[in-house]
Amino acid sequence: MAHDRLGFTYASLMSLGPGLALETAVQARDLGYRSFWTAETTGPEAFSLLAAAGAAAPGLDLGTGVLALQLRTPMVAAMGAATLQSLHPEADVLLGVGISSPVVTQRWHGAEYGSRPLAQVREYVTLVQACLSGEKVDFDGDFYRVKGFRLGLRLGEKRPKVVVGALGPKMLALAGELADGVLLNYLPASHVAWSVEQVRSGGDAEIYAYVHAGVGDREQALDKARRDLFSYAVVDSYAANFTLAGFGDEVAAIRERHAAGDREGALAAVSDRMCDAIDLIGDHDAVRDHVRAYVDAGVQVPVLMPMPWGGERRQVVTDTMEAAAST
Repeated sequence: MAHDRLGFTYASLMSLGPGLALETAVQARDLGYRSFWTAETTGPEAFSLLAAAGAAAPGLDLGTGVLALQLRTPMVAAMGAATLQSLHPEADVLLGVGISSPVVTQRWHGAEYGSRPLAQVREYVTLVQACLSGEKVDFDGDFYRVKGFRLGLRLGEKRPKVVVGALGPKMLALAGELADGVLLNYLPASHVAWSVEQVRSGGDAEIYAYVHAGVGDREQALDKARRDLFSYAVVDSYAANFTLAGFGDEVAAIRERHAAGDREGALAAVSDRMCDAIDLIGDHDAVRDHVRAYVDAGVQVPVLMPMPWGGERRQVVTDTMEAAAST
């Protein structure tokens, strides 16, 4: 029996194409998952993928986790979420947004990353919520200006909820204050309680978290786990969060060796302990217990991010989904 609010994200599988997303949405629903999420970088576009997933597997709530907010105006984000809500009026639509990273925004999409993330997220969320109200919106901020916008869709009782992806203490508190939910990611279960405390200092937003796990051969998967965590440890915001979570020695070594041009040394500095805590690969029981640890630590809505490593990818995903559903 699945945890009664367990979600599934396609974020780690985006390179496998949108067809598999529909398959996994049906599979997730049949296993008792309640929501289906996706991220957005350079692969499938989020809203169209979620619209198709909702049609393939009616009954699932639908979430973006997360959209880089620099790539859509708040008005366009509100329109996208409202369109998805109109197509799936019984679903909870979860509009997850975040400040992303310079790689995604500037290098891959040619959009300015920005130098005041807290202020920009505050304006963005405030304006999205105003646009989703259906009322006429006038707004004159530092980042966004609009006059006379009114959403041209009539929504029923359900309206999209806004979820903010957050890591650091100030962004977590801001999410708690303004948003309906906060989405945690790339953190061990041991760091959840601290994160929840920061959210609660701002308000009562719902606590969502991506839980990274895979049922597979750990030894075979460790190299991929190291590469995954290395790619985040060289991003300042994630490095700071990993350090707060107790991996300061690893982060310092990774970044020192990376700065010296020693990529292999940087990868080797990602410890087994760090991999097991954040990108867990193990057997059925290990994955089940890993998901449960996040719930026990204060996550209200765990969202499985299957890591398709340590075996044949499709089988690993199926086995992982079944293990998490037994939580």
